[in-house]
Amino acid sequence: MKVVIAMDKFKGGLSAGDACRSVAAGLLATDPTVVCVQKPLADGGEGTAAALLAARPGGEWIPHTVAGPLPHRPVAAGYAWFPDDRTAVVEMAAANGLALLETCERNPLATSTRGTGELLQAAARRGARRILLAIGGSATVDGGIGAAAALGWRFLDASGNEVTPDGSHLRDIARIVPPAVSILPPVTVLCDVTNPLCGPQGAAAVFGPQKGATPDMVSILETGLRNLTARIRADLGRDLSAMPGGGAAGGLGAGAAAFFDAELAPGIDTIMTAARLHEALAGAAWCITGEGSFDRQSLAGKVVSGVAAAARQAGVPVIVIAGRVALEPAEFRRHGIHAALATHAPEMPMPEVLRREAEMLYATAAHWMRETE
Repeated sequence: MKVVIAMDKFKGGLSAGDACRSVAAGLLATDPTVVCVQKPLADGGEGTAAALLAARPGGEWIPHTVAGPLPHRPVAAGYAWFPDDRTAVVEMAAANGLALLETCERNPLATSTRGTGELLQAAARRGARRILLAIGGSATVDGGIGAAAALGWRFLDASGNEVTPDGSHLRDIARIVPPAVSILPPVTVLCDVTNPLCGPQGAAAVFGPQKGATPDMVSILETGLRNLTARIRADLGRDLSAMPGGGAAGGLGAGAAAFFDAELAPGIDTIMTAARLHEALAGAAWCITGEGSFDRQSLAGKVVSGVAAAARQAGVPVIVIAGRVALEPAEFRRHGIHAALATHAPEMPMPEVLRREAEMLYATAAHWMRETE
């Protein structure tokens, strides 16, 4: 029996690759004849570079130290490099991700995407012909001006002075000045959300609180992003106010389109194609996917939704194994998912969950295999 194992990461616990290996070990412990095809995946957020390195042979990780989410504090980051076609994969979470901050440090008025711009610059100087920019997991709401400033863009106030490129100074921008020459090759942004830049579903209102914003901070950020939208329209001739995905990563989606002429693409589709998931599903008896929490967000552009759609097209039944299952069967079965299994009880303390995630994933997969035979 062939089983395709296409897992996302378990945030804070397991990488997608580790999750795939735990599930495969559980299946093989029950039935050593099972053919396990492992496809670790991501949706354009954290883990994207690792998923593409696993999917494509010949790639390497290029370490590079850049400005962290608090730009005065450097972080050891890097990018994936594929020399065969000179493609770079820049994962903004590696430079300016929320996971790089302690909870008490989260403040989207002070954080910046500058380090992401420095990674883009490094990849371009290495000779990249194409850059994939994965923008999930950010600690920022700066509309991408930090990344742009690292690449020579200037943001000036009404007196002609340089504006500090962070969330708190978006409202001070009176003029945007492009660099004389852009060094970037074509950039494709991998994005799993459709939120616009501003408004009740925008970057500040929806994602600001996740990054530490208080209601007062959300108001300041919203004012700043509206000002940035107006300046992009006036100075660059682009109206990005209704752009789907513009609000992703605190507005980096719109910023990348405005400053880098980037195109936005669904992250999960790009990564499934690179991993050749559709080919792997041919002849499979089952497909197992999952992540830390299986909830409504899982069904909207995340790994689970992409895998379920691909498996449904191939006629392969899907099982979800997740740390937590927050959906009723009627809801997930509408998406072609046969069953959803939780690895632990909801009341289990999170430190214990994180410590035992691999063990529990193994046990849940082994139990499912026994029940299936």
